[in-house]
Amino acid sequence: MQTEKKIKDLRQVVKAARSQGKSIALIPTMGNLHEGHLQLIKQARDRYDFLVCSIFVNPLQFGANEDLGAYPRTLEADRESLEIENCDCLFLPSIEEIYGDSLELQTSIKVPGLTEKFCGSSRPGHFDGVATVVTKLFNMVQPDAAFFGLKDYQQFLVIRKLTQDLALDITIHGIETHREESGLAMSSRNNYLSEEQRQQAANLYSCLKDCAEKIAAGNSDFEQLEKAAKKALQKASLKPDYFQVCDADTLQPPSPVTSHFAILAAVYIGKSRLIDNIRFERS
Repeated sequence: MQTEKKIKDLRQVVKAARSQGKSIALIPTMGNLHEGHLQLIKQARDRYDFLVCSIFVNPLQFGANEDLGAYPRTLEADRESLEIENCDCLFLPSIEEIYGDSLELQTSIKVPGLTEKFCGSSRPGHFDGVATVVTKLFNMVQPDAAFFGLKDYQQFLVIRKLTQDLALDITIHGIETHREESGLAMSSRNNYLSEEQRQQAANLYSCLKDCAEKIAAGNSDFEQLEKAAKKALQKASLKPDYFQVCDADTLQPPSPVTSHFAILAAVYIGKSRLIDNIRFERS
């Protein structure tokens, strides 16, 4: 596996692969790789010839009081995992390489509509930071495809929308959430949890499943279901940020003709803010 830290060197590596007729896939990450990330690598490996995985803790998507400095960084373990999964190239840029000398002078990519609610409301500017860095990475690599986990479902929709709006010739793949045995969605921020908190946090997925089953069975009193779920989360020592039933394609409240549902949720526990979702069809 090659490791590149400079954009110009990355472009040369990708150019050489493309000159050999290889298809290119990009897997953008912030590192601290867990099995959920590795599922992205495995899926990309099955479908494309040359894999670029980026590890970059993006300061523009962290708020002033968030965990940028404390975000887990495990480079050597990450590198070993990528080599085991036969990743071809690790892109490991510095902040200066991505953004130049000043974060204050950045062209910013905004995706209106999808970004105002949920994590966009709780974390102002977060999705502008995500959209900006992803667009930069797309321009640096110019991949045929990119892979993202569906645990961050709102983020997935934002990236898919910016790709469509900017007419980027990139296929966006969403890969299902990888879970611990308890149902807890794998996340780098799970590292902040004690064993007891991990057990409590597993109640988030249980609440999502319970709500989804009731909707699939015909219950359309979404407001009552949301209130009940929040009470259940609080009883499990989880502080709800949001828990909302949506149309899975628009993230708007379901209409009478909605058949593809998503329930999005975020909770606080200890130092962690955890997100999860569930998606399902109802005829």
